[in-house]
Amino acid sequence: MSGKRQKTQCSLALEPRDRGEASVVVSPRAEPAMAKPAPESPAVTEQLMEVVCDGENLRSAWKRVRRNQGGPGVDGMSIDDAKDYLREHWPGIRFQLLDGTYQPQPVKRVEIPKPDGGIRKLGVPCVVDRLIQQAVLQVLQEQWDPTFSEHSYGFRPGRSAHQAVAQAQRYVAEGYDVVVDLDLEKFFDRVNHDGLMARVAARVSDKRVLKLIRAFLTAGVMEDGLLLPVDEGTPQGGPLSPLLSNLVLDDLDRELTRRGHRFCRYADDCNIYVRSRRAGERVLASVSRFLTTKLRLKVNETKSAVARPEERKFLGFSISNDGGERRIAPKALDAFKTRIRERTRRT
Repeated sequence: MSGKRQKTQCSLALEPRDRGEASVVVSPRAEPAMAKPAPESPAVTEQLMEVVCDGENLRSAWKRVRRNQGGPGVDGMSIDDAKDYLREHWPGIRFQLLDGTYQPQPVKRVEIPKPDGGIRKLGVPCVVDRLIQQAVLQVLQEQWDPTFSEHSYGFRPGRSAHQAVAQAQRYVAEGYDVVVDLDLEKFFDRVNHDGLMARVAARVSDKRVLKLIRAFLTAGVMEDGLLLPVDEGTPQGGPLSPLLSNLVLDDLDRELTRRGHRFCRYADDCNIYVRSRRAGERVLASVSRFLTTKLRLKVNETKSAVARPEERKFLGFSISNDGGERRIAPKALDAFKTRIRERTRRT
């Protein structure tokens, strides 16, 4: 994202190109570019919503939303329907965003099976809200991501699950061959809104952006025709949720770093590597207390454990203790074989 953003005074028009991409038509009436804020600044700018509504940022956000596809939200509007809708209604939506009065629609509840059993509940925003969330994400991620821990790998530009597993292998090869495998119980559903917004407000001073993020958190969930209120959690399914979850768990990263631990975190999957089982039991107890008392999160005691890395699964892999060799975890391999059987004939 370019640092030379303009505060445009025009509407968004989505027009098809030859390749079916979205285009943003920007009026030539534009004010001088804003300076790019420093990543470490606690309150980056009072004019952040103007940056979110910038034509270049919106064009990039729309391309990402189209590329990701995804089903309609509660309004039943598809990607193609939204293109026509935005061409007509964007001036009014933009005015509401800049005025601080925009109200997102509730998310649609969608249930998908987990690879290892159970159901994961997603909240799918409508396409227009996905566009706005993506536009907010792009601005905030550019400013926040450089401040996050080097041990955090999930939902960050240029980082991946394979990098996290490779780092875990190095820890094991160095002799840290006992893992504290932390499982946070329903993390995305239990994030405290007040605590989260306090963290956002420490980095953002534009009250319109703060109000918009709070509105996305509390918009509610539509399930079986009923609107259910939401007073905690960041609904999985929207573009903004992963960034907000990383913001909450950045406190965990900082605490583990302060204690000198060797760890890898991918979203809510966190593994800490120590030299002995006794040390692991001590770390599990103390970190669990920190998560409960400081972050108001609950550790799943039945799924968390202190064990040899080859006995646990981290992002679909297990790591052997004799040299840190990476192997596909048995459950992940079984799930893969099941998908192959479902998609191919017996011949």
